[in-house]
Amino acid sequence: MPTSHAIASRLIPIVAGIRQHALELELGHVEAIEAIPESHRNSACNLLHYLSLRQHDIRDLQQQLALLGLSRLARSEAHTLASLDAVIHALHALAGKPAAEGNERNGVNIHDGDGLLRTHAETLLGTPSPTHSSHIMVTLPSEAASQPQLLRDLLEAGMDIVRINCAHDGPDEWLAMIHNLRAAEQATGRTCRIHADLPGPKLRTGEIEPIGRLVEFKTQRDAWGRVTAPARIWLTPRGRPEAPSLDVDATLPLEDGLIQAANAKDIVEVEDSRGARRQLRLKERFGNSWLAHCFQRGFIPDDSEAQLYRGDERIASGTVGPLPEVCLPILLHIGDKLLVTSESQPGAMARHDDAGRLIRAASIPCTLDAVFAAARPDQAIWFDDGRIGGRILENRDDVITVEITHSSPQGSKLRSEKGINLPDTDLAIPALTDKDKADLAILAPHVDTVGLSFVRGPDDLTDLHHELQALKATHLGTIVKIETRQGFEHLPEILLAGLRNPPLGVMVARGDLAVEVGFERLSEVQEEILWLCEAAHVPVIWATQVLETMAKRGIPSRAEVSDAALSARAECVMLNKGPYIVETTRFLSGVLARMGGHNTKRSPIMRRLAVSELPDRAP
Repeated sequence: MPTSHAIASRLIPIVAGIRQHALELELGHVEAIEAIPESHRNSACNLLHYLSLRQHDIRDLQQQLALLGLSRLARSEAHTLASLDAVIHALHALAGKPAAEGNERNGVNIHDGDGLLRTHAETLLGTPSPTHSSHIMVTLPSEAASQPQLLRDLLEAGMDIVRINCAHDGPDEWLAMIHNLRAAEQATGRTCRIHADLPGPKLRTGEIEPIGRLVEFKTQRDAWGRVTAPARIWLTPRGRPEAPSLDVDATLPLEDGLIQAANAKDIVEVEDSRGARRQLRLKERFGNSWLAHCFQRGFIPDDSEAQLYRGDERIASGTVGPLPEVCLPILLHIGDKLLVTSESQPGAMARHDDAGRLIRAASIPCTLDAVFAAARPDQAIWFDDGRIGGRILENRDDVITVEITHSSPQGSKLRSEKGINLPDTDLAIPALTDKDKADLAILAPHVDTVGLSFVRGPDDLTDLHHELQALKATHLGTIVKIETRQGFEHLPEILLAGLRNPPLGVMVARGDLAVEVGFERLSEVQEEILWLCEAAHVPVIWATQVLETMAKRGIPSRAEVSDAALSARAECVMLNKGPYIVETTRFLSGVLARMGGHNTKRSPIMRRLAVSELPDRAP
């Protein structure tokens, strides 16, 4: 059994070699470091030191250090060179050798490393809550523009940052949300940052061909099939339609004269698409419209006949409509073919002849033309957050043929406005779109941070900084959303580029990222993002589906509570909108406060990281 003296003597040159490699990597990126403000250069140097460390597989080294009771380098992210120096110093002492000369403690010291991350987080995200260090970011729903009380409730529940999702609503609604927030700050005495999230290039499924105009309504039934509540139908004049003033199951526009002639307890009889007739009993008038009840399920097509009866007497007649167009989702099974087309033609279900033979495969348009220039056979394609997956068979410039390889056993339904992911495809498109630039010009004077979506490399971030410079808004913080495989693989370069214009943050958009890297790799990848960002002293926003079930339904799942607890490891946690968002914000604040007293940073065994490799030339 080798002695501690012998083990220490053997490990000294190994650790010293790792240290020397870290300094060499730093020297190889002097130009990139000098482009970074002096206040953040130490952070850039530490990132390079950590990348160098993770280019080695030091699992055996860690085990040997553990036998000596020394640091295993597993918590060296924020102060890598100082951690290596501390280990080298301890090894010399155990080996009975004098400390190495000329081995001054360069870089970020152990005490300052964690402090730099806290300082950068506060600069970007604001002062954290006194009960927990993680900030809470909440995506505002459309109602925040017209319901000032919602902002006050969210602030009191623990919200620190509002997120305006520029993929929804418009400038008038965004500015109204900001106005309501400022009023809520005055009313509550709390302050709140504003984050504008630019959507980037829109890679989604397009419209599906409608099958016609139709309205469906149905009753509520118990376990025995007995009707427990009728369908609630809103009857409104066609010439002056009114929006329902209460919850209803369907809206039917009718001739103005028929509506005007109606009285309570009258019956409007309408023709069902299956040849039956449905009786709608008038219950109550609201303005120029009526609430009616029906005790049968109905499928009412556009232009169907409508008769107004009072007892046995017919009072008036007319037709129903116009009704909304109905677009059925496309049902896809494993082995099916799907044609991805340009946005100029709507999608359609598969067509078969009378013998059941396929005439034309199902089709769905794609909203981004750049896909057709970049996609190649055998590359993967995913739809709807990974619910449907396929393999590209052929690309004929304007039509991509896909074979479905992943769906539910009963088939999966593909609808319009669903996300498309191409993890193997190098899409040469900028992350900053013309719409993003227009939105940024409106919001820049009112917000604190700007989020850039679908970042694939450092040039995307450089484009945003140039735009901010043109708007004289370089004071705004930038938050990079990592949601593509390319973005993750180029994260070290993106961080170095972002540190040129601090403050900087990284949002882990786990939904798209899971599809891009594979669900089985998501946990591993998000860990690596946390490590790299901590090495650069860059705060992280933990996003996508945090307590989503609770926000939508009012009760969290057990898995969501565990996920929320783990999110305390990030400097900020993002919640999406939902009917129960206030309760969810309050719940998350409580979880973060309880986790604040625990060390949630686990100690990895530190195998080599592929993402640690930098290109030959620094960005």
